[in-house]
Amino acid sequence: MVQLHVKRGDESQFLFNTTVDAPLETVIQQITAIYNGRLKVDRLCSEIPELADHGITLPPNMQGLTDEQIVELKLKDEWEDKCVPSGGPVFKKDEIGRRNGHAPNEKMKEVLLRTVEEAKALVSKKQVQANVCVTMEMVKEPWISLGGRS
Repeated sequence: MVQLHVKRGDESQFLFNTTVDAPLETVIQQITAIYNGRLKVDRLCSEIPELADHGITLPPNMQGLTDEQIVELKLKDEWEDKCVPSGGPVFKKDEIGRRNGHAPNEKMKEVLLRTVEEAKALVSKKQVQANVCVTMEMVKEPWISLGGRS
């Protein structure tokens, strides 16, 4: 068994276990998949707090427009009725105009934020200090629990 310490520059990223018999191409593909998976989890985790605060994103053609402009242009968010938060929405206007303002209630917001913290911990660079090797399953678990697709 061989333990690889994956770094970017001098910064530790994660530990990875493999064998000396594993073909180099396979090891590179596995490490790349884990690295990219960690990046996906980080990006998803960075958007969830905004989702929890202001609901889903508006369609690109509606983002940044005022309510009056949306009415004047006769634009409709076709996802608004389909993506209603569990437990019902709480209206909290997004001042930037990027999200629809139909945020989840406090209980659901807590679930979302707790899930984000768990996902971040699972793929954290601190796993190196804890001597925990990251696997593709560890990267997929938070990705799936946060609503991503593999």
